[in-house]
Amino acid sequence: MVVLALGAGMGAWIAAGSGDSGPRPVTADEASRLAIMRFRDFQAGGRAVAITVPDTAGEIVVTGSVDYRGKSGYAVVKGKGRNDSSAGLIRWTTTRVAVRPMPAAPDNAPAHPPADGWTDRALDPTAGPLDRALAIVLGLGNDRPDNAQLLPQNGAAWIAADQVNGRPVDVFTGPESRDRPGNAESVRYWLAADGILYRVRATIPGETDPVVIDFDTHEFVAIPPVG
Repeated sequence: MVVLALGAGMGAWIAAGSGDSGPRPVTADEASRLAIMRFRDFQAGGRAVAITVPDTAGEIVVTGSVDYRGKSGYAVVKGKGRNDSSAGLIRWTTTRVAVRPMPAAPDNAPAHPPADGWTDRALDPTAGPLDRALAIVLGLGNDRPDNAQLLPQNGAAWIAADQVNGRPVDVFTGPESRDRPGNAESVRYWLAADGILYRVRATIPGETDPVVIDFDTHEFVAIPPVG
């Protein structure tokens, strides 16, 4: 039912264009689009991501891939506006994160990760912006659509029409994160007419700048198995 509603709403979305002004409550068709957003990521299996994380000495940029069925990520980490102390490789799941320092980190994560040199620890979304960003990106995939009828009640709103890398999108706030009720205003989604997500911006408590997650900025590479 959600997919059918989405198809019916495409014409209305195109007709609205950039002349509409927000914020305003989402329409039923927009709620249907938001409802399948995470399911679209799960259907795709995985997405290429570039995550920009605020840091006291500049920014940390995480460039790699996320497996939405296996709930894991693998990427290169580089500092921006800081020294190379944070550069290296990173792997993460919903509960663990492992990092491997590499002073001369490559632009793309190697297809075969090094077997040694990794430091493993628990993933703690409350510990800092990096762990919070890693948890957010894994939460953007789900094996079933959300309930479109509940989204308007949970703070979902249309903000503006925009473009991401030449693709027309709409910008929405909400729905609220399942683990942090009341945060609809702190997260924005750049969503295409077919329910494909191309950007997320999330405000992190205690940080001036948001976490920004851009999808499909490079070629997706399947996550290699551990070991």
